Amino acid sequence: MKTATINELKKELAAVPHAQLVELCLRLAKYKKESKELLTYLLFESHSIDGYIASVKEFIALEFDSLSTTHLYHSKKTLRKILRITNKHIRFTGSKQAETELLLFFCQKMRRSGLKIGASVQLANLYQQQLRKIEKAIENQHEDLQFDYRKQLDALTFI
Repeated sequence: MKTATINELKKELAAVPHAQLVELCLRLAKYKKESKELLTYLLFESHSIDGYIASVKEFIALEFDSLSTTHLYHSKKTLRKILRITNKHIRFTGSKQAETELLLFFCQKMRRSGLKIGASVQLANLYQQQLRKIEKAIENQHEDLQFDYRKQLDALTFI
């Protein structure tokens, strides 16, 4: 079975009656948790991106509070989980500003977590990769925001 392109889907959805469109959306949300989360974001939280970023930061902070620093294996696993969830929320917003803020917050929490980032190659690589992603996201921002974000990024680059 060939999957339709986004353009084809857009044209077809434009022709679908409202009631049937609602049914299609609910059916999509019914089977995938991520689809339900995206629909929740779009319907209830997309109007206030700052509030959404704050709630995601709160979630990240809670996850970092439960981070075990005694076993490096469990720490790495938990960090990857937190990062996966953070990236999912970044995809939901589709905003470079949200990406920058959430990744900066993630790196700040990682740095303050008490983990010895330099002692593990995997942790150092994960940290450096996030810093590169932040750098790319900052380049697409307004000049004033770039200055503020670069200052925060510079504070994180010295391990």
